[in-house]
Amino acid sequence: MELSKVFEDYFSELQADMVAICLEYVENRAEDIYIYCSYEPEMYVFDVFFKINNQFVFKHNLNDAVNSTSTIGKKALIYDTSEQRQEAVLDIGLENLVKIHEKCKKYGKEMPTEIKLHYNVKQSRLKGRYRYDLVYSNDDELLPDDIFELWFEEMKKN
Repeated sequence: MELSKVFEDYFSELQADMVAICLEYVENRAEDIYIYCSYEPEMYVFDVFFKINNQFVFKHNLNDAVNSTSTIGKKALIYDTSEQRQEAVLDIGLENLVKIHEKCKKYGKEMPTEIKLHYNVKQSRLKGRYRYDLVYSNDDELLPDDIFELWFEEMKKN
């Protein structure tokens, strides 16, 4: 007998997949992963930043946080931040966000306008914050990138 999946199972699985792809991107070498998702009418946004060696870095700046003493064998630890890898992470994240929206429609649930996920790598613990009101659509100045960067700065300060 197959147990039918409930909405929460799909929602959790898709978020876990977002974390997995981001974890793979940093080759499991980060302290924390911060995933930003946004959906406001007809616009999906997905981005991520990391805490590595106690420094907060955007996905394209991972190597700024590399400690020169981090070595595997004799080779300095370098992350592959090629555009192809960055785009792959963003594409998969966006696909998962679209799938979350599809599940919300299918199960009659409200789609969050904003999802902020914090994954603590060492403790393997995921926390999410969700908003359902419009964050930037009603604002002439604010863009999703601005919200993402504000969150990045907020986490750096704390």
